[in-house]
Amino acid sequence: MKKIVVTGFEPFNGKSTNPSQRIVEKLMAPKDTVLVKKILPVAYKQAEEELIHLIEKEQPDILLSIGQAGNVPHISVERVALNLDCTRTSNGEGLFADAVGYQPIDVPVIPDAENALYATLPVWELVADIRKKNVPAAVSYHAGTFICNHVMYIGCHLTKKYPHMISGFIHVPFLPEQNPEKGYTMPFEDMLTALQTVINTLAGNL
Repeated sequence: MKKIVVTGFEPFNGKSTNPSQRIVEKLMAPKDTVLVKKILPVAYKQAEEELIHLIEKEQPDILLSIGQAGNVPHISVERVALNLDCTRTSNGEGLFADAVGYQPIDVPVIPDAENALYATLPVWELVADIRKKNVPAAVSYHAGTFICNHVMYIGCHLTKKYPHMISGFIHVPFLPEQNPEKGYTMPFEDMLTALQTVINTLAGNL
């Protein structure tokens, strides 16, 4: 029996919903697969602690984390996680914070660890399979420096402790009803189709 842990995030920054949470709640376990679901807080340390505890408890074959990024119009299968937490805006003129007010600036996710880690999911195959469902998808080489990247880096680092496990991260756009002033949207049905396809592909590849 194969085991997949899939995580999403709680709503954040005044939003009433988070598509990653809704997706995780709707995902179905493929045949001969156990699907363990977890919704993480949008907070660096708390999300890390909950994820580590979950992996230690479940010791899955696959860890798939899902988050939201409104700056691209497609499903983004992340390739690289940086050993970097930074809440400074890219123009250097402002800061944002996680759900508990933490504002790291150029802080390593794990001190003295690798500068970057690669996802061990079959990223190109996942993109191809999503696109076969007529949902736009692409490989991304930058998961940012916020909680999503932090969770991805922790997940990839945990594969060293649990070498039987593969790990990676996928970003989805905004939902149309989130009505962002800036950013791209995608219907929830397309997001769910994409992520269910990912789960099905991963379950079949083990």
